[in-house]
Amino acid sequence: MVGVVAVRGSRPLELGSGELDARRRIAVLAICCSSLFIVGLDNTIVNVALPSIERDLHTTVSGLQWTVDAYTLVLASLLLLAGSMGDRLGRRRTFRTGLLVFALGSLLCSAAPNLECLVAFRMVQAVGGSMLNPVAMSIITNTFTVARERAQAIGVWGAVLGTSMALGPVVGGELVTAIGWRSIFWINVPIAVAAYVGAGRIVPESRAEHARRADPVGQALVVVMLAATVYAIIEVRSAGPLSPRIVVAVLLALFALFALAIYEPRRDEPLIDLRFFRSAPFSGATAIAVLSFGSLGGFLFLNTLYLQQGRGASALAAGIDTLPMAVMVALAAPVSGRIVGTRGSRTPLVAGGAGMTAGCVALTRVTTGTSLAVLFGAYVLFGSGFGLANAPITHTAVSGMPREQAGVAAGISSMSRQVGQSLGVAVVGALAVFPPHARAGAPASGAAGWWVLAGCGAAIVVLGVVTTTAWARRTAVAAARLMPGG
Repeated sequence: MVGVVAVRGSRPLELGSGELDARRRIAVLAICCSSLFIVGLDNTIVNVALPSIERDLHTTVSGLQWTVDAYTLVLASLLLLAGSMGDRLGRRRTFRTGLLVFALGSLLCSAAPNLECLVAFRMVQAVGGSMLNPVAMSIITNTFTVARERAQAIGVWGAVLGTSMALGPVVGGELVTAIGWRSIFWINVPIAVAAYVGAGRIVPESRAEHARRADPVGQALVVVMLAATVYAIIEVRSAGPLSPRIVVAVLLALFALFALAIYEPRRDEPLIDLRFFRSAPFSGATAIAVLSFGSLGGFLFLNTLYLQQGRGASALAAGIDTLPMAVMVALAAPVSGRIVGTRGSRTPLVAGGAGMTAGCVALTRVTTGTSLAVLFGAYVLFGSGFGLANAPITHTAVSGMPREQAGVAAGISSMSRQVGQSLGVAVVGALAVFPPHARAGAPASGAAGWWVLAGCGAAIVVLGVVTTTAWARRTAVAAARLMPGG
């Protein structure tokens, strides 16, 4: 694969990415993984700080939901745009811009005087974050051209995600306890700055030979549809289902959905090619991504409220208590990858969905006095289930697709993960409240949320079977024939 390398501001020169020596390729991987580290860390580290943010900024549960969802919504909306922008304008340039914007957003979040500013600054963070992971993956793909080395690099990428998730609760709990919630955003800045400098010196510039054209109308419709949907779910509890603003939000979401269905098929290079959804494996993988990351987002949000508000644990103790879940995600992911490579996607999807279901069912019965042994058992089940189910998503999405379309299919599955996380936080936050200072042994009021998450796990089991049948493979072949390069 050929990349474009800028040399001292002169006219770009063509340079095969395979010409980078091994040491430089490893350095490129380290720089790209650093972006994944801070984005992954940001997910779990913020959840641990939510009760402190609630007290300091005098907000409500819906305010906490927006603190999380403002980030994931913008990230989901801009992932495909950022990927195509990197292909067109230069991946290194886009990546470095994302690092600067993410660092700026983190600094602004740490200084937010109120909830409204914090939500706005989280959106700035997300704009930067959208330029990091998809573009970094493109850089890795162009740097590691040998299949075996590329597989190893992607394995390291997955391990970094698991590590960042595992460290997030503990690091966040320590920072919140010792300094305060604002400090959780400081940790992003030195890492982002170091990656920015390193990328400028080590990462070669590259562009796609035929970059996809921008689709501003499709992009706007995606933003409206996602934002209106999440707004309606979060605010329906306080406003009521028939309030004018909820009705308007639902109508806006439906309008954007139908407009996308009409407009996108008319474009030669749509933001979201609806022909992908004629493939049962792709449609199933998209749904599995929404369900699995919806469960993860809901788990982190609900469990934080339970531990700190229901049980009265400190931020540090809550972070340490959540560690078994994060560790199992990190351990199960590579195991799942090996199973997918040897036996296909069905086994890890079914086992993963079953583990998530079992863990959430166990949590429906927790009280403020439930033993840590019981909690840890549920966390291990959920974490191992999520780790198993996450790895096959992209593999299932691109199954049977032409090679030229694999990147777009993977991008849509990545967007679906962020959409799922937003919806998970919105739904379980609307169902559960944990009153502070509840008496010991009192039932926790998050049972409805845990049952919803258990249902998501059960749906993953069903989809894991359906999307791996001979019929599903035939639909993938039929859909591929409709695609360029099929």
